[in-house]
Formats: sequence, structure tokens, C-alpha cells
Amino acid sequence: MHLFTPNHVKLLNSCYPPTSALLTAGPDYSPNSHELSRLTYYASNHPEKLAKIGSELEKRLKLECRKAKSGNIRSRASLLISLSIFRSLATECRRDIALLSPSLIGSVDFTLVSVPSDLEVVARAASVFTAWTTYTNGHLIGADSYITKDYLSILMQFSTLSCSNSPDQETQNRTRLIGIASLTAALNSEALYNDIGHFGSQVATILRPIMVILFETPISTLDVQSSAVKEALSSPYLAEFRTRPALERRAASIHVHIDGDKGPSTTDVSDATLHALFSLLSHANGAQLGYIMQSSFDNLNALKCWTNLDHCCWFAQKTAEWAQYQYRYVVPTWLVDSLLSNQDISETSPLHRSLTAMVTSVFSSHTPLINLSSSDIMSNLLTLLLRRISANPEDPILPAFVECISSLGCHVYYSDQIQDLAGELISRLVVIEVQGVLARDKSISSHSRSSAIRCVLNGLVGLIQAANTNDSADSFNEGGGTADLESTKRNRTSLDTSRAAEERASRRTKVPPDIWQDTLSLLCDADPLLRKECSSALIYYTTQEMPKHGEIGDPESTKHLRRLADGSFRYGLGAFPNISDGTSKFLNSVHAYLYILATSPTLGTPTATLSDVHQSTYDEPSVTVVPPTGSDGHQDLAETLSPPQNINRRSSSAQHGPRARKESLVLRLLERTPSHYTTSAKASEEDYANILKVLTTIQVHLPIHGLLAGIPMILALNIALNTEDVDSNLLQRIITIKTVIAHIWLVIGRVWKIQQLVDTAEKAMVSLSTLPGPCSTSVFTSNSSLGIDVDAAMLSVTSCRTVQEAFGVDQDGLHRRLTAKWTPELALRDFETSSGYETTFRGDGISPLLKISPALMHIENISLQSLARSARGLGVTDLREALEGRSSMSNPALARPPSVSTLDHASSSFMGGDMNLRLTQTRSRSRPKKRSTPSGGTGEVRDVLTRLGISKQNSNLLKATFPALQKSSQG
Repeated sequence: MHLFTPNHVKLLNSCYPPTSALLTAGPDYSPNSHELSRLTYYASNHPEKLAKIGSELEKRLKLECRKAKSGNIRSRASLLISLSIFRSLATECRRDIALLSPSLIGSVDFTLVSVPSDLEVVARAASVFTAWTTYTNGHLIGADSYITKDYLSILMQFSTLSCSNSPDQETQNRTRLIGIASLTAALNSEALYNDIGHFGSQVATILRPIMVILFETPISTLDVQSSAVKEALSSPYLAEFRTRPALERRAASIHVHIDGDKGPSTTDVSDATLHALFSLLSHANGAQLGYIMQSSFDNLNALKCWTNLDHCCWFAQKTAEWAQYQYRYVVPTWLVDSLLSNQDISETSPLHRSLTAMVTSVFSSHTPLINLSSSDIMSNLLTLLLRRISANPEDPILPAFVECISSLGCHVYYSDQIQDLAGELISRLVVIEVQGVLARDKSISSHSRSSAIRCVLNGLVGLIQAANTNDSADSFNEGGGTADLESTKRNRTSLDTSRAAEERASRRTKVPPDIWQDTLSLLCDADPLLRKECSSALIYYTTQEMPKHGEIGDPESTKHLRRLADGSFRYGLGAFPNISDGTSKFLNSVHAYLYILATSPTLGTPTATLSDVHQSTYDEPSVTVVPPTGSDGHQDLAETLSPPQNINRRSSSAQHGPRARKESLVLRLLERTPSHYTTSAKASEEDYANILKVLTTIQVHLPIHGLLAGIPMILALNIALNTEDVDSNLLQRIITIKTVIAHIWLVIGRVWKIQQLVDTAEKAMVSLSTLPGPCSTSVFTSNSSLGIDVDAAMLSVTSCRTVQEAFGVDQDGLHRRLTAKWTPELALRDFETSSGYETTFRGDGISPLLKISPALMHIENISLQSLARSARGLGVTDLREALEGRSSMSNPALARPPSVSTLDHASSSFMGGDMNLRLTQTRSRSRPKKRSTPSGGTGEVRDVLTRLGISKQNSNLLKATFPALQKSSQG
């Protein structure tokens, strides 16, 4: 028996109106304001009583919930007042809200479970919850099991309300808005981010209604609303949180809609949902973003929304865009990992299609993705691609994987990124070309190999296309649009404008020819479809990607051509002349493979019995072996292909791996290429058309290099057509090839504006096209001038003044260069043996370091011969010795006064050798020894400074580097 009532109970009871007045307390159902102020003042000044006040209020609220659930109107009114008291206590006692948290969270949870359909009560409970989420520090979540349980239960209740379905659209929108408002409060609360262990469970609950609402909203509406999410401070129905410190915040108050006013629309619901999603993503770190992706994945599985491809892609794009800048890479990485985890599913499901499309959409967007490991992404995608092909070469998802690989080119963050990715694709292409794909069914191994090569090749081209498109877009954006471009045209010349555009587009390194080189063997593959794909890829690479150093469009073309003309040509019988740069080596190989394609009776891997390539040093006879049953013909090329005797091959110990096997394949193709054209050639009409396209592209886009690499090959091909045994079938093929040759001469004439050559080629093409269909052998043998007159064509080219000036040689030198001996063996061997330093071709024996040192040191008029006599270049030590008057003793390359004997200079043959072999420096006997003084070395100092590139025109560098010297000279 209580003798007295505690003070906090009296204060609490006085907040309620009399029982008889409860029914008339509406519509606000608010506690007595004066008594409520006394209660909150008492609680804030006596925080030790706060837990007791909350406990007493919780007991009263639970009793009211039970009665209200059974239909008691007075209890419902009292319940609304109790919730208002809880909110006031949470707001006024925010500093000690942890003491009130157990009873508050338990009361809200009990209310939502008891009367979930009463929107007014639910809204009042939501207001209490938002007040708590606004001011709590979240430390009790995870630490207190009871509070954590009730808190997660509250989130589940509001999640259910957020995706509520009601026959009345207005009621449904009101219910969803109340739930979304409460979840938004939780997203902005420290309770979500305090414990990473419970972050995933909270996010899984919160994301479910968000996903439901977003996937019910049309994409057009989402695009319009999402563009304004970042700029909009608040929505009409919700207030944003976290704009101030916790103690200074104002908690949002959620009210049910007033009767008579226009209710909320579905657009308002989707707008509130987008704000909630943006708030979640903008505050998450890397680990939390991973939980968000996993929860999204689980919800999409549960909702079976993978078939909604557009919404999936939109969600992936916005997730990456709205995530924090440094954590965006998590989105595509997680999506690719999800693909890897589902790779064992043999059938193509909507899950695979959606995940692949989501990855592509993220990469194709303009959202920056720093810290992205593009190489790992590429490797994983290639693994997925090949695994799908091994199961089904006609898998419908393969084009999506190719597009996904290509989209990696949209994000370039370092200059060599596209080059590295292209190199990885081409390396994988070499392995597939030689070893094939390990198919589950051996009967489709050849089909799997072809499909894999086509997919990787298309991905390679798509990667470069995406990078080029991205460069163009960035260049336009940096230019500032049309107005800025027009201003640039008015203020600068067209040459300056083109150079500026090239500088913007050259921020990434182009894929060099030596990397693309490994794809050229596909021009001679046994599969016609692969040959066509390789030709198309080569054409795109030549026109859009290949570096064109030394060509007409290159700003450095004049300097480069002079460098090519100076010592780059190599004359002599039996030697294939070549310009020692990557472009020429690449084009030599292209023409070699096209020659093989046009003439060889065997393409790809030989299907007949193969001979062993391994010959011992004792010339043991080769052993004939048969490929294993079920082999795709590419497994043991290193052991089954023998190189021709006139080509140097590596030792047998090096014949391992896909690249060595590929070399063996190429050697076999070379060995089987006949010296004269025969009717057994495997090339089709489509192959000849592709040859014409490739050769035309080379002559148009690389006229200088194409002329040197193309004409010798055309002459050799024309000679190969001079065969004796000609039938009607062979004659038709010869006419086709001669038509191709004539067309190439026509292109050369038009490019270099040689009208005489154009007329000759057009005349030859007309004569070839007017020949009767079923030509007889007698027609061919009687007309020896069938096709273009090669001698007249060569005379037109070599006598052209433009061509002579381009290469810096006269007519005779150009004729010797273009008519030198050419064979595909020499062309391919030239590429392999010419990949070292430029000194290999020049033969001057000068170190590459000495060649580049003048450019690095900005030295003018320096002699390489004088530098070659010294083991080191100019430096600070030389300047110091020159200032002290000892330069002639320390560095003979700088000064050679007459008083110094030739014995003072070391022989160039001793450079880099044992210093003990050098002769001791001595003074000439004709002049007595005299030590030089600093004053006597003024000329030497000036000479050293000039050689170091420090002179009057760059005195600022002198002042910065030698301040003491500058100061003394001024004094």
C-alpha cells in the first residue's frame, strides 16, 4: 500500500486531461501544455528520474494500446497523448536520451504492433521515433540486446508500411509516406552507422520498400526526380535531418493528412524514396556500400525483379553516382563478383543478363570511378566469357559480355590503361588461338574456339572505340562547347586548333603496333569468319588507333621523315630494306600475312599429318606424329610444326607456351606458301575483298609507310601470278587478284596525286572488267599485258617529285628501295629481328644513352663522336672543374688545348673496360707544367655552360641553379 504518490508520477498524470474530456481533446490530442512544461523541466533537471518517468509512461501506454485495439475510443485518445509526451521528453531531454531509450523504443514498437492500421496513431508513433533517431548517438544498438531487438522490429514495421498496398490510392500514398519518413529518419541517424555488425540487417530492412517503390515508378519519372535530388533541400512532405549537431537539431514531426486537402500522389512517394536512397548512399563508406549492394541483390531476388532490365541498370547507375567519390568502385566490383559467384549456372537466366547490363551501364556512364582495378575486372570478365563459351558457343549472353568488356574503355585514369587492357586481351587471344577452348563437348571445340576469338576480338575493338568516344567527349567538354570553338577559330590558325585537339585526345597512350602484331595471324586462320573479323578489326585499328608518327597528319612529320631518311634505309642484295620504326615493322607483317592469305593452299592449322619440329644437332630424321583424337589441332603445335630451313629458329628449349606454338604455326604457313600462284589457293572472293579493304586503308591513312611496305609486296604478288599451267578456274582467280593490284595502284595515284598513275590504273581496271566471263587459257596467254603495266606504274611513282621530297631521296634511290627483293619470310623475320635498339640498324655503335642525352640536356651542336670518347656525359663535376681551371685534365671531351698530348685521351676501345688499362695522362714536353687558375678558365666555363644549355637566353635557369655565381658576377 503506497502512502504517497511519487512526484514524477504526479507530474505525468497532470499532463492528461480529465477522462470525461478525452473525447473532446481532438483533433490535436495534445497534453496539457503547462503541466507538460513542468514535467519536461523536472526531467531535464533531474536526469536520474528520467528512466522512472519513461518506465511509468511505457506501462500506461501499453495498457492504452490494448484497450484501443479492442475499440475503446478514450484509450485511443489517451494513447495519442502519451505518444506526444514521449516526443516532448525526447526533445527536451536530448542530452540524456539514452536513459529514456529503453522505454521509448519499447513503447513505439508495442504501438506499431498493436494498432498498425490506425494511421493517426502510427503517425504519432513515427514522430516519437524520428525524435529519438535525431538525438541518439546509436551506442545502445548492438550493446543492449533488448533495445536492438525492439529497434529492428520498429524498422520492420515501418518497412511494411512503406510498401503497403491499399485499394484506396490516397490511403496507400499516405501510409507509404509515413513509413518512408520514418525510414529516412533512421537512415540519417547514428543508430544505423554505429555498429557495422547490425548495419547489414538494418539496410536489408530499409532497402526493401525503397526497391519496391522505385521499380513501380516509370524510368522517365525517376530520371526527372533524380536530377533534382541533390539540389532539393527537402520534399513537401518530409523534413531533412542532420543539418546541425545533434543537440541543435530539430526533429521532424510527422502528421497524418488533413481531411479535405488534396492527398499525396505517387510522385510524392517516389520523390521521398529517392531522397531516402540518396541519403543512404551519400553517407556510406566502402564496407557499408558492400552491404548495400548485397541487400539490394537479396531484395531483387526476393522481389523477382531481375526481368526488369531498365530499372536494374538505372539503380546501378544511381548507386554508383550517389555513392561517395572514393567508394564508387565498389559497385561494379561487387556486380562482377556476383557474376563470378553465379557462373556455374549453365542456362542463361535473367540474373545473368541484368548483372551484365548493370556492369555495362555503370562503366558506360560519365560517373568517375577512381580506385577501380580495371585489370582485375577485365580478367574476371574474360574468365566468365570463356566459361560460358565452353558450355555453349552460341550462348545468347555472349554479346552482352563483349559489350561489358568494351565499356571498360569509357574510364581511363592513367595514360597506359587502354594499352595495358588491350595487351591483356591480345595475350588471351594468343592463348585461345593456339590452344583453343576446353569445351565440355569435344565435338564443338572448333566452334568454341571460333566463338571465343570473335568475342575477344570484338571486345578489343569495342574497348578502343569506347576510349576514343570518351576522349572526343572530354575534348568537346574542355573546349567549352560551340561558342568556344568558334572563338578559337577566330583567334588561332587552323593548324594550332588541330594541334590543340590532338593534345587533348592524346592524354592516353595509343595501342602501339607491336602489341596489335599478335592479332595479324588471324588473317590466315582456317575459319573464314575469323579472317573477316580480323580484317575489320585491323581496318579500325589502322584508321582510328594506330600511331601515325611520320605521316602527313603528324605535326612532327617533317622531323620524323628527316630522321627516317638519315641512315634508315638499308641497301644490298638479299636484304629486305626497312625503316626501323614500329609502324613499318607492323605494316611489313600485315603485307606478309595478306600475301600468305592470297596465295597459300593451307590456312590455319594443317589437318594432315604433321612433322616434329625438334631436330637434334646431329640432324636426326623427323618423326611423323598424328594429333590426338579429339584435339582441336592447336594443342601440340610446338612439337608438330617444323620451321623452314631458311629461317632462324630458337632453340628447342624455348619452344614452350602459346606464343612459341603460334610461331611454329606461322612458320608452317610460310613453308607451305608457294612461289607461284596455284589453283589450290584457299582464299575466297570475300578474302580478296578484305585484302583490298586493308591495303586501301593502309595507303590512305599511312601513305608514307604504306608506300614502302606495300609496293614491294604488290610487285612480288604480281610476279607470283606469272604461272604457266593456267586453267579457267585459275584464270578467274588471277584476274581477281590483278584487279585488286590495279585498284591499289589507283589508290596510290590518288593519294599522292599522280595523275599518270591514276590513268594507267583506271585503264587496267577497265580492261580487266571487260574480259568475258568464262575466259579461256588462250585469251590469257595471248594477252601478256593483262592488268596494270607495272613498269609504267613504278616509273610514275619514282619520278613523282612529291614522293621524292617525302623520303628525301632521288629517283634512283627510291626505285632501288621499292624494287628490292621481298618475300613474306623476309618481312616477318625483319619484324622479329628489328625489335631492339635503333643502333641495330644504324650500325654506328653509339650507346642509346648517348643518343638521347643531347635531347635530355638541351645541348645544341654537340658531336656524338666526341661524346663517344668519354665514358660519361657533362654534369656538375665538369662545371666545377672548369671553374677551377682543371677541365682539360678531368674531361678531355670538353677541351683540348694544344699543350695536351694525344696520350691524355683514352682510346674509345677502352670505354667501359678496366680503368687500369688506360694510359697515364702526361703533359707535353714542349711546354713546362703550369697549373691553371680560375681566371684563366673563363672560356672553359662559358663553354661548359653553353654545352649544358645555360646561356644568356635562359639566364633564369642559370640564376636558379647557380645563385652564388650569379651574385659574384653581378658584384
